[in-house]
Parts: sequence; C-alpha cells; structure tokens
Amino acid sequence: MINSVKNQILIYGDAFIDYIANDETNLTYTKFLGGATVNVAAGVSRLGASCFFITVTGDDPASEFVRKRLREERVNLDYAVLVPNKRVSGVYIHLGETNERIFHKYIDETPDIQVEYEDLTKAAFREASIFHFGSGTLFQQTALETTQRAVELAVESDVLISFDANIRPLRWKNEELCRETIGSFLSKVDLLKLTEEELSFLTETKTIEDGIRQLERYGIPVVLITVGAKGAYVVIDGIQTHVGVEAVEAVDTTGAGDAFIAGILRQIHLKGKPASCNEWIDYIAFGNKLGALCATKQGALSALPYLEEIDE
Repeated sequence: MINSVKNQILIYGDAFIDYIANDETNLTYTKFLGGATVNVAAGVSRLGASCFFITVTGDDPASEFVRKRLREERVNLDYAVLVPNKRVSGVYIHLGETNERIFHKYIDETPDIQVEYEDLTKAAFREASIFHFGSGTLFQQTALETTQRAVELAVESDVLISFDANIRPLRWKNEELCRETIGSFLSKVDLLKLTEEELSFLTETKTIEDGIRQLERYGIPVVLITVGAKGAYVVIDGIQTHVGVEAVEAVDTTGAGDAFIAGILRQIHLKGKPASCNEWIDYIAFGNKLGALCATKQGALSALPYLEEIDE
C-alpha cells in the first residue's frame, strides 16, 4: 500500500532528442525533446502531479536545451546529475502506413556516462509515492546497477514500482539478453506496462492469453497491455479485463503509450492506489483517453495532453 501523503512521483531514465518523420516517406524530420521517461515525467506534470526526474546531462547546448525544456514542463531536476562530457542521445522515428511508430536508429555518443548508483539519495524515495522506470538504459551496465539500486530503495521506502517494458531491440547486444535483463525486474514491480508486441517478444508467445500465462510466474499485481485503438487489457491479480477507448482519428501515435501510463500514475498519486478492479478500470479508462488525445496530434511530448483538456 502506498502512502498517499507522499509528495512526488519519481522517474528515472534518459533524455533524448527525437527526430520524428514528417510523413510516411520518412525523408524529413522535426526535432523534439523526447525519451519515454521524459514523456511520462512531462505528462504527469501537465496533469497536476509533482514529478522529479533522475537523469544525466552534459554541458553542451543540447543538454541545456533538455534541462530548459524539462523545467518549462515543471519537471523538477533536483535529483538529476550534470556530467560535463555527457551528450544526450538522439533517436530517429519513422512512421508506418497507419501512423504507427517505428524506432529506426539511435545515436549515442557517450553511452558509458550514466547516473551512478551512488548518485541516488534515500530522501528522493522517502518522499515518493511512485517510482517509475523503463528498460531504455538497462543494456548499459552502470545504468543497470543504478536501476537495481533504485528498485531496492523504492522497496525500502514502501513506494509503488511502475515499469514500462518499452523494449527497443536495436539497443541490445541480442534479444535473449534483453529478455533476461527485463525479466530480472518483473518479480519486483507492482505495475507493468507493455504493448501487445512487447508482450509477444518478451514471452515468445503469439497470443495475448499465452503471454499473460507466461507472466503469471512473476506474480505482478497489475499488468497493462496496450492494444492501440482497441484500448488496453489489464490483468489484476490474475483476472483479465479489457478496457476500450473512444475512437479518434490518429495523426501520430508516438508518445500515446507514455500519455497512457502518465495518466494512470497521476491518478494513483493524487487519488491513491485502487482498492478494487473497478477503480483500476476507471484509472485505465482515464489513461486510454489521454493516449487517444495524444495520438490526434503530431509529436510526442508536444502532443501530451494538459489537465484542462480532459473532461474527467
């Protein structure tokens, strides 16, 4: 049970520069501040929840741009680290025929400069209701050790642990290492979010039902499986439910999943952890609505909804 009087959502991850294709030809791009955990941090902040972001940036103009934009989003960087030689990563995102996102190429000049586990402070976790992270840095040994320590501190501080699988096979040495590393965290998290494709990849199954059965061994209290325009499946203590979403005309689905999880984390932080399946469904429906709104706009962070756009 999380402590509802705690002050903040705590998120750990990398900041990116997203180069998003302007159309299906994937020949021209527009630059955005990005990264899945950045989007979630900005997303919860736009929804009125206090968010602290643990990351590492450098002393170059790109890093200054990242810090400036995060502060404009009212994301607190008190627990972030500045290492002069760090250079933020870039990612090229192509668009498919139905505007689905396709992660095409990464650029990372300084992969070995990461937040060290010694940089983590117990105070950050004592004040947090939720700790959220993804797999985007787990392929790097220092980041892996930092994440392991962060999860330990979250457990010690009675913090709800949220994990977005966010699998990007191009960043890993091989697929088996990716599965093994992500799998090592699953028994420790309270909430797991993944796409239908990620479930298939992680569990090496072909159906949602088979994938869910493979995840049962980890004992994850809440599993969220997003299925695009069809909404999401939720598995709560082994019970599976589908939560639909109102149809929208999608322009760009990049960031929709981040908006989805940001909405759910916001609800948990401000309203408390659901005590029933119906309350979880309400939270997930809210997340679905945010994801759908995000998909109606171009970009990722730029498309994340503000609270005033939502009719609760």
